[in-house]
Formats: sequence, structure tokens, C-alpha cells
Amino acid sequence: MEGLKDVRGLAGWVPQRIAEAAPAVTVVGDVILDGWWTGSIERFCREAPAPVVDVQRREYAAGGAANTAVNLAALGARVRICGLTGNDDAGRRLRSILTDAGVDVTGLVADDGVRTTTKYRIVGGDQVMLRLDDTPESIPEAAALRVAGRVAAAIAGSDAVVVCDYGTGAVRGPVRKALLEADPPPLTVVDSHDPAAWSELRPDIVTPNAEEASRILDCRLDARSNRAEAVQARRAELLAATGASAVVVTLDRDGTVLFTKDSEEHRTWARPAVERQASGAGDTFVACLTAARAAGLPLTTSLDLAQAAADVVVHRPGTSVCSTEDLAVHLGSFADTALGAEDLARRIARDREAGLRIVLTNGCFDVLHRGHTRYLNQAKQLGDVLVVALNDDDSVRRLKGPDRPINALADRAGVIAALSCVDYVTVFATDTPIPLIEALRPDIYAKGGDYSAQMLEETPVVEAFGGSVRILDYVPERSTTAVVRKIRTTAEPAAEGAP
Repeated sequence: MEGLKDVRGLAGWVPQRIAEAAPAVTVVGDVILDGWWTGSIERFCREAPAPVVDVQRREYAAGGAANTAVNLAALGARVRICGLTGNDDAGRRLRSILTDAGVDVTGLVADDGVRTTTKYRIVGGDQVMLRLDDTPESIPEAAALRVAGRVAAAIAGSDAVVVCDYGTGAVRGPVRKALLEADPPPLTVVDSHDPAAWSELRPDIVTPNAEEASRILDCRLDARSNRAEAVQARRAELLAATGASAVVVTLDRDGTVLFTKDSEEHRTWARPAVERQASGAGDTFVACLTAARAAGLPLTTSLDLAQAAADVVVHRPGTSVCSTEDLAVHLGSFADTALGAEDLARRIARDREAGLRIVLTNGCFDVLHRGHTRYLNQAKQLGDVLVVALNDDDSVRRLKGPDRPINALADRAGVIAALSCVDYVTVFATDTPIPLIEALRPDIYAKGGDYSAQMLEETPVVEAFGGSVRILDYVPERSTTAVVRKIRTTAEPAAEGAP
């Protein structure tokens, strides 16, 4: 995350940046009312071998495009929504949820000729037993025209538009035509079951999941294979089919893959989740990606934040929302997360038993910049588990001089741990990581720089137990020394005029 210097700054800076920008975002799409009916199971019914759920609690939430809108509002955006509901109890309930969340619903049409799309989950104990979907078989032309008539006003003055097309038919036909004819805002994001259907819109970003990408490519993306590698190999086809400047393929537990027409690539990795009732993480992801990008953050930083937001909600039951405060707490929780030798060794042993390949790299990682994040993403892709060993403050001073590090060890560890590509962070105090290498015996030791493996004194140690050394890309225009020099040069005139 370029320019983010410590975890305290990161955690506080995220909500501040989006809140100060307060981007205006219009969501156009298929709105849904989600219901979660929870109860206990103590018997089976006599008519069939089916459990009886005694419902004790009914909860409702915005779903689909409405969930994206609520998440955007929680992240500090000014949100309008344009979509279609029935003039029924479910539609009125959904409108109330959106209004309470601060979403402008003047673009939301309530029509007597349709039913509001609903998805009700019946939960017994901690298990979803059944989902009841009520989706209109078709959208009357007159209703679609009413929505289309509100598109131009809803988009006017927006910093971004998000198109949420989940296949109900509400945003095809007249609505799609209205979007194509409207003056586009600076940022257009398409979240669609069929992104190729929106290629004429020339979106800035599309966010297909693995199944949607596989349909475009007419291939199967097997969860047991390297899906990220598979979509990266066919990036040109995805970009051409969607007409987008950037494609972000979401791969649930495998994180995301970003590639652009400008040849930029980026990966994120999801934090493991055990919550079986979580729903709507994709809506949260799209909302955070859009809010961050509309607030002027770099695309790769926006993607990292979106992954973090999705990680928040997948650990919660039901259809939930990630606010700026939730995101700040989540990112701040990575402070002081460096593992001791015994704890790290125990976790590595468990990972090895699971057949995972261990990658180790090390460095000071002081004043994190794009060169660092690019390097760490490359290192992660060499294996399954990435361990980053940080020089402690004393060893940084010995290596870099008495005025370094800029950021203390706890802050450096917190920022590195917050990156989705990093699995474990540890610390070493020696001048070389050789003692740590001997203790961990990584499958791969990764190092960045403009030298060869033969030049490293760590190489024979790694190879002695069957490991290999990989030298990753050196980014000469990106260095901590250059960043620090620029900061100090910029600060000098102000310091001279200070009282």
C-alpha cells in the first residue's frame, strides 16, 4: 500500500480519506430484500423426514444492489440508488432499510406490476436449512421504462456508478439503453453475472467471480487447481470480452486477481473464514473497491482495502455491512502481530503436514512502498505460505545508519501483517537471516535485488536441506531511501519558515 507508513496511520487514514472525499456514487441494479429467520430444531415433522424450525427471530437486510448501496453509505459515500421493487410489504421494508442507512431512494421505483425480489434463509441453530427465493418471472416493459427514466437524474453529478446486474431483468433493455446514453461519471464499475453484456458501456472496472469468468472463457475453473494462474493466462480474452480497462476476478477463498489494459497486475489473498451463514461479501467488496477508487486511491490500494472489507463480513453471520470504523479496527488489529520462534515453528509444522510449500523472505520494510508490495505479491506466488522476517530496530540501524528505521518494529510488523499476501510475520536480530533459515528450513527463500543467488551467503544454507533460492524483480525507481529523501527534501522549505 504505497504511501502508508504505519498501521496506526493506515487504520485512521482509511476512513478519513474516504470520509473527506465523500464521493457521490449511484448504484443501478437488481435490489433484493434478504431475510434471516432463525430458530431452534427439536423435532421432525410427521408428514416428511424434515426438521421443524421454531422461528424465534426474523431479521431483514438489504440484498443485491441494495446491499452494495448500504455498504457504500457505511464507508462514507453519498449514495443514490436506482432500481425496481414491487409496491408490496417487502418493497416498503427494503425502502425503509435503505433510507435508514442514508441512501437516497428517489431513483427507486415501486411498481404494482412486479413483486419485490426476496431471499429468505431459514436457519436452525447455526445451520442454514433452506433458502426461499421469490424472483419475478419477467419485468413488465412499463416498469423497466419507469426505472430507465430515472437513470440520467440519478447519475448526474456522481463520481461513480455501479451497475449491479444479477439477472432478474430489471437493468437490461430500457435501463441498459439509458445507461449507454447517459453522460458517464469518472468511474464506472460493473458487477454482473454476465459482464460481457455490458462491454458497450466500456466500464473502468468489472468484477466477475470465478464462475462468471469461466462462462466468458468457456472453460472450467476448478477450485482444486490454480484458478488465479488460469485467468491470468487468458487476461487478454477477459479484457476484450468485457470492454473494461481493468478486470478483477474474485476467487472467494483464493482472494482476487487484477489485470488491466496497461499491463498492471495485482493479487490479494483472503483470510480464512469459518462463518457458514455469511452472505453478501461480494457486494461489500464491490462497494469498498468503488468508494476507495472514487476517493482517489490507487487501484491496487483500493483492491487491498476491498479484500479487507470482504474479510470483515465473511466472519459475520447474515447479510452484514462493513463500515469505515469496522475497516479501521480490522486493519489496526494487525499491530503487534509478529510471531515468536516457538509459535512460528508450530504453525509452520502444521502447514507442512497439510502439504503446503513454505516461502521465506526478509528485510527492513521501512516506509512501505509499491516496490515492496509488488515484491511480496511475487513471493507469495512462489508457494502457499509466505513468512516475512523483519530486521529488528537495532539491526536496521546497523544496516541503514543511525537515523533509521523511520518506523519502529511494531509499526512495520503491523503494516506487513495487514497485507493479504502475507501469512506470518516474525523478527530476527542477527545481521543475516541464516539462523532463522536453519530453524524454518523453507522450501523457497525469496530475495529481491539486482544480484544473483550465487552472491548470497544464505544460498548454500537453503540448498543444504533441499530448498531453493529465487531472486525476484528489482524495481530501481522504487526504494525506501528514495522515498525518505523525497519526504525530507519536500519538508525542508516548510521547516525553514517555521517559528
